[in-house]
Amino acid sequence: MTQKEAAPESYSYAKAGVSIAAGNALVRAIAPLAKSTSRAGANAELGGFGGFFDLKAAGYKDPLLVSANDGVGTKLKLAIDHDRHDGVGIDLVAMCVNDLIVQGAEPLFFLDYYATGKLESGVAERVIASIADGCKQAGCALIGGETAEMPGMYAAGDYDLAGFCVGAVEREQALTGSRVAAGDVLLGLASSGVHSNGFSLVRRLAADRGWKLERPALFDQDVLLIDALMAPTRIYVKPLLPLIRSGRIGALAHITGGGLLENIPRVLPDGLHAIVDADRWEQPRLMAFLQAQGNIESEEMARTFNCGIGMVLVVREADVADVTQALKAAGETVERIGQIEAGEKGCTVRGNAECWSAREAWTATHHG
Repeated sequence: MTQKEAAPESYSYAKAGVSIAAGNALVRAIAPLAKSTSRAGANAELGGFGGFFDLKAAGYKDPLLVSANDGVGTKLKLAIDHDRHDGVGIDLVAMCVNDLIVQGAEPLFFLDYYATGKLESGVAERVIASIADGCKQAGCALIGGETAEMPGMYAAGDYDLAGFCVGAVEREQALTGSRVAAGDVLLGLASSGVHSNGFSLVRRLAADRGWKLERPALFDQDVLLIDALMAPTRIYVKPLLPLIRSGRIGALAHITGGGLLENIPRVLPDGLHAIVDADRWEQPRLMAFLQAQGNIESEEMARTFNCGIGMVLVVREADVADVTQALKAAGETVERIGQIEAGEKGCTVRGNAECWSAREAWTATHHG
């Protein structure tokens, strides 16, 4: 009598490492988070194949749609390594919505993409809760997203984030740089820290210099170094929207990768050059720490980090006082940092000796 053949192994998605149940549990957990971001035009119900948005209900008559997508970069690796997941969602939203507001657009709705090897619902929920927090700060609705569990694609504990946002602006209010003129003033809004750019350099310094990230920062004994580095990106949408709609802003530049030097020229028309005087504001202690730890030249700082300025406004001289007052009333720290001059399209950042620890006067120029 032949031995009974063993039944062939029965495969399932779960055996391959994907948990449908964990995914469903996460959707149940995040549904109320999404609902909390509801706004005019969006009902923020999750579970369909796509999210609807009603532009008429949002009050637009002749709108242009503007879209932006972004990630958080290697700041995520610090978040994963040090269990700091509660701010990266704000970073994700900020990187997108700050890019929309510089076109004059109000962020309307947001979609996120969260990918990991194995879904750890506690971590995913913390990240998505912070995305909802960012959406509330920006006034946009979280109307959908994708959570992908992909075994073998990511190391244990790792995940990646991407965000996509759509905004709208009435056609005549769009910021295109056409209203910028020689003699206009540059106003800078303070950043909340490193924001979400330059972290590959930050992480390299941390490794090479042996930073004790879980200890108080050398420059501020009240804050752990990791928390100073992980401070979420500031979202500038709500203070700027009324000023855009009243026509008092000529252009806006979101200071991300490329720093002050490379981002300001992106919003200038040909024939105009931005001059930024670094002496006009105090270098944040975190930036001074990074510069000292890496022996970073002042010119390199100007093209790598935001150096304390997260958003730059181009404003007519006659509007400077009103705009400054309105922004301060909205909780922003405002600095007059330079002006627009006739010249080759681009930006010059300059400082005197001792500005940003320089031993002599310095100038950095980028032609855009």
